[in-house]
Amino acid sequence: MARTLADILDAAARGQFPPPDGGTTVVAQPSRRDAGVIAFTAHSVVFTDEDPHWVRQALAAVDCDPLAAAMNPRFLGALLERTRRSMDTIDLLTVASPLAGAPTLKLSELADADHPRGARARRRRDDVRVWAAEGGVVVLGRGLAGRWETAIEVDEPRRHRGLGRALATAARHLVPDGQPVWSQQAVGNARSVRAFQAAGFRPVGAEALLLPVA
Repeated sequence: MARTLADILDAAARGQFPPPDGGTTVVAQPSRRDAGVIAFTAHSVVFTDEDPHWVRQALAAVDCDPLAAAMNPRFLGALLERTRRSMDTIDLLTVASPLAGAPTLKLSELADADHPRGARARRRRDDVRVWAAEGGVVVLGRGLAGRWETAIEVDEPRRHRGLGRALATAARHLVPDGQPVWSQQAVGNARSVRAFQAAGFRPVGAEALLLPVA
């Protein structure tokens, strides 16, 4: 079993997952910024610099199916309190392979570092770049454990016309160095989930990312 989060994510991008044995792997944070939990099929990975013994005690104290303990609100709440961090939601974690050539969608890269979507991304990612299309934007940057991550935004008047799918597909062309590209979608955001899956992003797990309080 790989012992760093980067190794685990690299393997998952290739379709090689932790054993579905009902267990939990505890690994160190890949950076001071990022801590949290990723749940794969019947195996969870907790990435934190907290004492692994405390993590396992906190998991054991959760009164639920052990397969669900790492994503149970009681455990996440205990981890948030212990680390004094914050989180938004539990996301669906998806990944796609890169695509060769330039995107078919007409895009222009934005040099404005203050673009709202770019500014938000820079709180969670490094090396952020933003491209605009008519009616939407696509963002690319290095996030958790250095993986390439993308996010998109579609203007309300342009929704339901396939632009979200086109933007997500464009990210697969824009990712550098032949690397896989990851994306998280809030599980309740059905539009986003459908757009990314239509663009070839495949679900690999669930992710709860804990960030330092600003």
